[in-house]
Parts: sequence; C-alpha cells; structure tokens
Amino acid sequence: MFSLRSLETTVKTEVLAGVATFLAAMYIIVVNPSILSSAGVPFAGALTATVLISFFGSVMMGLYARNPILVAPGMGINALFTYTMVLGAGIEWQTALGCVFWSGVLFGILALFNVRRYVVDAIPATLRHAIACGIGLFITVIGLVNAGMLVSNPATVVGLGEMTPTLVTFLIGLGITAVLVARRIQGALILGIVITTILAIPIGRLWGDASAMSPTGAPTLVNFQGLFAWPDFGALWQVDFVGALSVAYWPFIFVILFTTFFDAMSTFIGVCQAGNLLDEDGEPRNIRRSMMVDAFSALISAPLGTSPANAYVESAAGISQGGRSGLVAVVAGLLFLPFLFLSPLLALVPAIATAPALIMVGVFMLSPIRTIDWQQYDDAIPAFVAMMLIPLTYSITHGVVFGFLTFVVVKVGVGKAKEVRPAMWVLFLLSILMLFEG
Repeated sequence: MFSLRSLETTVKTEVLAGVATFLAAMYIIVVNPSILSSAGVPFAGALTATVLISFFGSVMMGLYARNPILVAPGMGINALFTYTMVLGAGIEWQTALGCVFWSGVLFGILALFNVRRYVVDAIPATLRHAIACGIGLFITVIGLVNAGMLVSNPATVVGLGEMTPTLVTFLIGLGITAVLVARRIQGALILGIVITTILAIPIGRLWGDASAMSPTGAPTLVNFQGLFAWPDFGALWQVDFVGALSVAYWPFIFVILFTTFFDAMSTFIGVCQAGNLLDEDGEPRNIRRSMMVDAFSALISAPLGTSPANAYVESAAGISQGGRSGLVAVVAGLLFLPFLFLSPLLALVPAIATAPALIMVGVFMLSPIRTIDWQQYDDAIPAFVAMMLIPLTYSITHGVVFGFLTFVVVKVGVGKAKEVRPAMWVLFLLSILMLFEG
C-alpha cells in the first residue's frame, strides 16, 4: 500500500517517525479537552472526541492522501470556539459545534473544486502570517490567565497575579517545559504537563489553596479518581445544525472556515517544503487529497463533539526523522486510541499544568513574524493591527476583521488600490457587517 522503496525509506523508519510525530503532538489529548471544558463541553466527552478525530483524521491522511502528516483538533481554533464564540458571544456550545459543521461543509466544497489558489491569493501573505502570530499570542494569554499569572486590575486593566503556591508551581513548570523545548526533547510539551501535574499534587494538601477554579473555569486541584474508564460519548452528536444557520452566526462560520482553510494550507506548504515532499510542479505532494482529508476531518469534528481538526505542524518532528510515507500518519493515529480509556487519569491534569504547553504553542505559532517586512508600512500596519487586536480584544474574529479593514483603508490611502484584489473587497464588506454584528 505504501511505496516505501520508491520513497527511499523503510518500515522501521516510518514507524519510528510516526512515534516521534505522536510524541510531539500528544499534548492535544489533554489541552484540547481542557480548553473545550471551559465552554461547557464535558471534559471526558471532549477527550473522547479528541482521540477519535485524531485517529480517524490521521489514518485518512495516511491511507488516502499518503502524506506523513498528523491530523488533530487545532490549537487556536479551539480557543476561537471557547473564548470568542461561547464565552465571548454567548453562543451555546452545541450551536457553536453547528457552526463548525457548516464551516466544514464549505471547506469541503472549496477543497473539492480546488479553489485554494483563488482564496489564498485574495488575502496577502503578511495578513495571513500576522493572524497566525496573533492567535499564538492569544493562546499565550489564555495560558497566563489559566495559571493566574495574568489577572484583571481596575487601575491598569491587567496586572500580575499574587505569588501564590499555585503560581509558583506554574512558573517552575514553565521553566522546566521551556528547557525541555529548548533542548529539543521529543515529547517536551507532554513531559512538561506530566511534571507540572506532579508538582501540583501538594497544592491544597501540604500548602496553598486549590479549592478555587482558574479564571477560565478550569480546575486547579489534582484529584485522583482512577486510571481507566470506558469512553464517554457525552459530547457525541450534540450539534445544533439548524440553529447554527442563523444569519447572526454566519460571521463565525466564515471565521472558522478562514482559520481552518489557511491553517491547513500553511501547514501543508511549510511541512512539505521543509521535508522536500513536493510533486513535479513544486507543490506539496498530493495537496488536493490532503486538503480533502483536512476538510472532512473538520466536518466530522462537530458530530464527534470537538472544535475542527486540521493538519499539525508537529508532523515535522516525524519528517525530520526520515518519515516520508502515509505510514507515519497511520502509526501516529493508532497511538491515540489507547487514550480513549484513560480519561480519569488525564482528568488529573490541572489548568496550571497545561498552561506552560499553551505558552510554548504560542512561541511556535509566532515563527511567521519573521516573514513580515516591517519597513513596508502599508503591509506592516494592517499586520500589526490584526496581530495585536486578537489577544487584546480576546477575540480572533475582531482581530481578523480589523486587519482586513485596515489593509484596504491603508492601501487605498497610499494610492495602491490596485493591490486590493476583488475578493478582498468582498472580505472588506463582510468585515464591516461582522463588526456591527459583533
């Protein structure tokens, strides 16, 4: 099934690469349910959904698209789901899942008719990169809030939290995780989560108070309730398909579509370019099939009970170990399955243990900032506006909207209206509507 000889690789190499990819991305098994639970999705149900979509998406990517790329619920889009849509706009999480579903349908149409080039060309690269960076900053802010390091302050808007045992434990965990990442240890994020969880066990028992919840509603107490349990399907098929079609929710469907589509495109381009997984035209290998898998994964994420799944940049970990075929993705996907039965163990993890991982993900997502020409002000200013307003407004939607608006206004103002493509004018008008809807 996998033409390993033509790809100059072996089964052993592919299997080890699959393990490396899994270790680099397995933090999502804990982090995604932790974020979604703040939106009201049952933790155990979200964990089951995370495992299932990671398994199905990755195996489909390996068997159909034959690319060594893992698929799992995306970081950034889960933050959009929880903090912008549910907590920010007050949408029921079941309706938000409906928005995820319909955005997946649109994604599938775009992928089916291979219109990625037209969509990609409509939005300048600087804005796409800035939005990715802004989401990274947003995830970092969420991590700092979960840890109690960043708190509300009437005098200064935000301020530093009190140096409690909980915050001290987080800081130690953050330092350990940062060192592991800097030393490029495989599975650094999950190791950091495990170590910080262990360090948090004495809180509320030997020192400090763990009775309170984090500001986002995540637990702070390590409470052992067992090792194994049958999978919880409480989030399965909890989708409000009809309610999500309300005109008021169209902007959110668009933003989810925009985020998943461009995240998928940028991941495929970046990972395949780095691993030289290119076709004869210099495009990412099997890009159309890969996009179809990504679209289908995003679509079925909602019925399973999670925010959209997409291709993971952590796949580069396996590719750097020599992975070349879809067998890498199949192995990585299979490794998720045992965690279906470990929800009580994974529910041990407190908010302060996942917070260092969120901050490290923010670091990873900030890498595109180097591609922005900060001396070209008509490009830099819209990029800066989008990047900064995403975390400062606690809304990915508002950051994207103001980024689009600023881009068109600045380009027209400096006499470069020709650089605004027709599709961007459509996005400009949609952004105005989204602004007043929000």
